[in-house]
Amino acid sequence: MDSSTRPATLDDAPAIHRLIAAAEQLWHGQAESAPDAVAADLQRPLITLDLDTRVIESNDELVAWVWVHGGRRAQVDVHPSYVGLGLGTQLLDWAEARAREHGSDWLAQTVDDADEAGTALLRSRRYDVLATNWLLERPVSGAAPMLPEGVTVRPFAPGDARVVHQVVQDAFDEWQPRRHEYEEWAKTSIERPSFDPELSPVAVAGDEVVGVALSLHLPDSPDGYVEQVAVRRDFRGRGLARALLTVAAEGAGRRGKQSLTLWTHSGTGALAMYERLGMTVRRSTTVYRTQL
Repeated sequence: MDSSTRPATLDDAPAIHRLIAAAEQLWHGQAESAPDAVAADLQRPLITLDLDTRVIESNDELVAWVWVHGGRRAQVDVHPSYVGLGLGTQLLDWAEARAREHGSDWLAQTVDDADEAGTALLRSRRYDVLATNWLLERPVSGAAPMLPEGVTVRPFAPGDARVVHQVVQDAFDEWQPRRHEYEEWAKTSIERPSFDPELSPVAVAGDEVVGVALSLHLPDSPDGYVEQVAVRRDFRGRGLARALLTVAAEGAGRRGKQSLTLWTHSGTGALAMYERLGMTVRRSTTVYRTQL
């Protein structure tokens, strides 16, 4: 196969998303990733495009890509029509070499559990299971939200940005390896074109934001999608997360969506909580890690 390799550019984001969507369509019968997710990833502060990304082109078509984030995380995707030609191995070799250049002693990658070729490649390279991600779903219909006393819910407003960032980061500090500064968080959440403030309920007690569910609008998907859910520690255990998800689900239903979905990570310990809130597992991905 004649091919060429070069660093990615922001202009490549739509083509990269198309190859990811083609794989999702094959594995799950529908494309589930947000069209603007690739552009958000390419603009992460720990990624320098010339140094930390590569794309492979064949016959003027972008057929595979890889990024390395901070020397510790990588993502490799190959178009289904080009699986089995060694492109995944080529890009994984490059990712491991780039991680070593960063000075990292390990590298992790997330693989869809339906991706048999990707899973086999990592296992053949002695990657070990580090964590699991689950895509959860719930119906858009259900009981009316029951808010804790003194709490009201309204849609996200522009003036909420900084305090919502604080609430999210304080909640995520319990499991994420590092705190995301405002600019990085905003680019991957509220500044994305798919961010939908009308479907992003904010819980307020007095004049303080105490919880939030940030939603994306994916017009080609039958699902509503919540990107982040966070409740301030002193308001947990009062049913606020359930209420936020119910409000988000109702909004998705008004947009014609069939279900509400969100991802959770085994490191958060939140799977059982979401199951108690009426969510069920639709599918999963696995995070693999190797020592370099």
